[in-house]
Amino acid sequence: MTKLLIDADGCPVVDIACETAKKFDLPVILICDTAHEMSRPGAETIIVSKGMDAVDFVLVNRVQKGDIVVTQDYGLAAMVLAKQGLAIDQNGRQYTPGNIDQLLLSRHTAKKIRQAGGRLKGPKKRRKEDDAKFEQSLTFMLSDN
Repeated sequence: MTKLLIDADGCPVVDIACETAKKFDLPVILICDTAHEMSRPGAETIIVSKGMDAVDFVLVNRVQKGDIVVTQDYGLAAMVLAKQGLAIDQNGRQYTPGNIDQLLLSRHTAKKIRQAGGRLKGPKKRRKEDDAKFEQSLTFMLSDN
């Protein structure tokens, strides 16, 4: 059975994802570290020790073919795709084999700029439209499964 896994550390759409999954009677697993502990009614919560990529490794070890993952992390999304899962970000963008390489390259380039002392703009302030787009995209993904 397909399930929804959420990289819940700092995820702004946990509630929307849980509510949307409930409409499809889809099991939800929240994975977070001890610094971001949370729980939601009807969702299983897995809390892991703080550590670099600790949540990512637990999540990728649980994902199965056809599962849907909500994450902002391009590296985690790439691992999910490699396991034939589906991945979506908090703004409703679906990660695909067609866009993941470019996203990983942009992340690498930004890291190089920061390491060299450069500065980059941060993400735009979240708006209600972003939440609506996420919910619409997740609903579409769940309808296809």
